[in-house]
Amino acid sequence: MTPTTPSAQRPVIPDARLSEVQSLFQPDENATAFLEVDLDGSLKFHKSALILTDRRLLARAEGQKNWQIWDLQSDSRLLLSDHAGVGSLELMTQGRRQAVWRFTLGLQASASRMVAQLERRAAQLGGEGRPLQAALSEAVCPVCQAPLEEGADECTRCGREDLAPPSTWTLLKLWRFGRPYRNQLLLGFALTLASTAATLVPPYMTMPLMDEVLIPYQNGKPIDASLVALYLGGLFAAALLAWALGWAKTYILALVSERIGADLRTTTYQHLLSLSLEYFGGRRTGDLIARIGNETDRINVFLSLHLLDFATDVLMIVMTAVILFTINPTLAVITLLPLPFIGWLIHVVRDRLRTGFEKIDRVWAEVTNVLADTIPGIRVVKAFAQEDREAQRFKDANRHNLQVNDRLNRVWSLFAPTVALMTEVGLLVVWGFGIWLVAHDRITVGVLTAFLAYIGRFYTRLDSMSRIVSHTQKAASGAKRIFDILDHVSSVPEPTQPVALPARVTGRITVREAGFRYGNRAVIRNLDLEIAPGEMIGLVGHSGSGKSTLVNLICRFYDVSEGVIELDGVDIRQLRIADFRRQIGLVLQEPFLFFGTIADNIAYGKPDATREEIIAAARAAHAHEFILRMPQGYDSLVGERGQGLSGGERQRISIARALLINPRILILDEATSAVDTETEKEIQKALDNLVRGRTTIAIAHRLSTLRKADRLVVMDKGVVVEEGNHDQLMALEAAYWRLYQAQQRQAEAEGAVLGGVVQEEVKA
Repeated sequence: MTPTTPSAQRPVIPDARLSEVQSLFQPDENATAFLEVDLDGSLKFHKSALILTDRRLLARAEGQKNWQIWDLQSDSRLLLSDHAGVGSLELMTQGRRQAVWRFTLGLQASASRMVAQLERRAAQLGGEGRPLQAALSEAVCPVCQAPLEEGADECTRCGREDLAPPSTWTLLKLWRFGRPYRNQLLLGFALTLASTAATLVPPYMTMPLMDEVLIPYQNGKPIDASLVALYLGGLFAAALLAWALGWAKTYILALVSERIGADLRTTTYQHLLSLSLEYFGGRRTGDLIARIGNETDRINVFLSLHLLDFATDVLMIVMTAVILFTINPTLAVITLLPLPFIGWLIHVVRDRLRTGFEKIDRVWAEVTNVLADTIPGIRVVKAFAQEDREAQRFKDANRHNLQVNDRLNRVWSLFAPTVALMTEVGLLVVWGFGIWLVAHDRITVGVLTAFLAYIGRFYTRLDSMSRIVSHTQKAASGAKRIFDILDHVSSVPEPTQPVALPARVTGRITVREAGFRYGNRAVIRNLDLEIAPGEMIGLVGHSGSGKSTLVNLICRFYDVSEGVIELDGVDIRQLRIADFRRQIGLVLQEPFLFFGTIADNIAYGKPDATREEIIAAARAAHAHEFILRMPQGYDSLVGERGQGLSGGERQRISIARALLINPRILILDEATSAVDTETEKEIQKALDNLVRGRTTIAIAHRLSTLRKADRLVVMDKGVVVEEGNHDQLMALEAAYWRLYQAQQRQAEAEGAVLGGVVQEEVKA
């Protein structure tokens, strides 16, 4: 074994790993590349080693005993891609994915080298892999393998969602929600079996009624009343037993299905809340609401009604077929003749329904999206007199939904009558053959009567089961859209072994050689920044310079692609996300208030806050006075998104909300840019109370609002270009000076225009 590349005698495998793999190498096998990825399949920090040789690829996760080994073939290749700060390396052979590894983008260069080595080796083996340059530079969607556009963070082809038609097997994934109720499900199945058996008793008892009572009576024999009473009593007892068992199974399985549906909704919503901002950036609100609402309801109806019917139908068909063969095998075979054609028809229609219902779900999401866009923005719609336009948007989306449904209904409307026709034809054949058998004394009239009664149940259940196909495909489509959410892993993972925060957090923030990319477009590059505890810094720069991105990285809404961000000397990726974010207070340019009382909105970050704490926070935010002027004071309801309050009032409530949690770090993102001068003064007083003693990062386009900052950090194209206070930066006459002069000229121009307007009004 030679753990070096043929062209260079430098070690490929670190010495610490060399002893582990020496015994695995074959004679004259050379290692060509080594990579240690740092994320597992759930995007939690966990190391795995990859070793590429001139013959094989070896991999082992930390803690595992055995190595996984893949022999290299002429079509072997590694697909390298990244998305929102997470890199992926997929091993493909014969067009199939063999394995996938994920890593932070600090390992991108090493991964690229491994891709290049495998491309070279595949070429030597006679493969026609992708060009090396493409492997190194092209960012691709890990779902559809389509190249990402320059600077794109989402795939325009599939939006990072699996567009494959939903498979019926997707419904089996629901078992994870049914497992806690397996005892109730087993009881429900037993009751279903018993109730189905009870419903099969009456047709069997028609044979003795016909052969021993009615036909002898026609031949002159008197009716035996006790025998009739016995048979009729048996029929009544069977009907009563079937009713009781049917009620019990329906009630138990309905309870279970409701709980499975509730668990599914809760789990989906909780998982949705755990996903990073990157996921929500590429999704429509209406679509997500439709998934959690409509799709879970559809699955719930399927589990509570249609699945139970399907199980009953299958049991009825199987048990009826057994009884039919017991009565008369020849007649039973004639009965089953339509089955192959019906099975083929179900197979064909199922494939069309499968894609059709998936399309219907997506089209319905378009309708919901129009509502989700319009209703929250109704003020803008009315302000620009766009009611007719929005009504037309909804009409178009609704028409599209109608067209897709019509196409699917054409298929379904032909399927159901065709199955009914086949069952009727089968019934006629049985009638004809049965009469022939009776005429030749092969069977009695009672046997034929019972046979026809069973066939009626058999074909009825067969028709019912064929109709369930549509409900099954609807549920499979809904399950796929739900599991699109549940199977999505967050690009901001929780650490596997979190580090506990100290009891007293000082608020020191250290950014070292940080880099971040949207897709393959670098937004932050090699950024270094140190913020002392209690220091207030102002981030300034042109739009697109990276200010908001840096704040998002510090809040860990995204993870850095390169470098590290530390809080009190601890990498924030090693802290539990909830523990870390409790140390941060965020005041945004557009404060978001929830529908509810003012007190509830102030206490949002601390639900157990007392009324005294809420009032104290409101006083510090200069919000107490206007709150008391409202009809119910702190118990006054604010409209959705705070529509009942002015912009300045909403901002002061958001400041009170940040004050109440007493954060060590404060983020102010254009907190005063959307209000008038007088309101800005009130908000500034509140902010003075808020920043006192806290590490503060403020973003503002109006440089005059940052005069109280201890230090100004000027950013341009993702890097820090200047640092210092206002006077120091003005003396440099560089980037900050140009920004300041531009704002001064703009202010003077606006003042001149305003003065001209006033003079014109005076003259008038």
